[in-house]
Amino acid sequence: MTQDPTPTKQRLLSAAKEEFAAHGIAGARVDRIAALANVNKERIYGYFGNKQKLFDQVVGQALDELAAAVPLAPGDDPAEYVGRVYDFHRANPSLVRLFLWEALHYRDDPLPNESERASLYERKVANLAETFGTGISPRVAACLLSLIGLAAWPNAVPQMARMILGTAPPHPDLREYVVAFARKALSDAVPEPAGV
Repeated sequence: MTQDPTPTKQRLLSAAKEEFAAHGIAGARVDRIAALANVNKERIYGYFGNKQKLFDQVVGQALDELAAAVPLAPGDDPAEYVGRVYDFHRANPSLVRLFLWEALHYRDDPLPNESERASLYERKVANLAETFGTGISPRVAACLLSLIGLAAWPNAVPQMARMILGTAPPHPDLREYVVAFARKALSDAVPEPAGV
C-alpha cells in the first residue's frame, strides 16, 4: 500500500511558510524546513524541485488563503473590506512578511505566476468599480492598492506602529481608525459613477 503524499506535502508547505516568513528565500534552510515537517529533505526536492519553486508555491498558497478569507464582492462596503484585510493580516502576519520577502527577491522581475495573480486583482478592481457604479479605470485600481496598503502596512511594519503609537501592536483602536480613515478617504476619492 502506497502512503498518501498529501499530508507530507502539506506539512512541508506549512513548515516552509514558517521558515520563509522568518528568513526569506535566501536565508531559509531546506534542512530546517525538513526538520520542522519531520521528513527527509529529499522529499522537498521530490515534491517541489528546488527551494525557489517551494517558495513560489508557499506564497501562492498564502495568497489563495487570503483571497478565500477576504473576498471583495460587488456591493461590499470597501471600508469594511479594509477592516477584514487588516484583521486577516493581524491574525496571519506571515503573509505580509512573505510578500515583503517576495518583493525583495524578485524586485522588478516578473513573478512565476504573475498572470494568475494579476487576474485575481483584476476581478477585485472590477468588483470595486461595480460597487462604485463606475467602469474599471486606473483610478479604481489605485484605490484598491491604497485600501490594501492601508490595511496591511501596520502589520507589515509592527516596529513602526509601536514607535508611532507608543504601544506594541495591536493597538486597541487601530482597526477602528483604519476603517474610519478608509471610509473618509473613499468619500473624497470614489470615482464618479458612469454617466454623471
